[in-house]
Amino acid sequence: MEPLYAPPGYLTAHQVAKLLGIALGGVRQLVHRGQLTRAGGSPRQPLFAVHDVTALDTKRRMRAAA
Repeated sequence: MEPLYAPPGYLTAHQVAKLLGIALGGVRQLVHRGQLTRAGGSPRQPLFAVHDVTALDTKRRMRAAA
């Protein structure tokens, strides 16, 4: 279940998945691999910093373009 509210500057796992174009399980794998870190929330409903997600998105796009 997606939380209805994320504080300014943070994204829910569902929002991250949508932004990156991956499944929710893919977000979990990014966290497990250390490519994305949780910035708050709870273990069941983590929050991620917008700047971390956008940096990861940029890195992924640069790698795909190369």
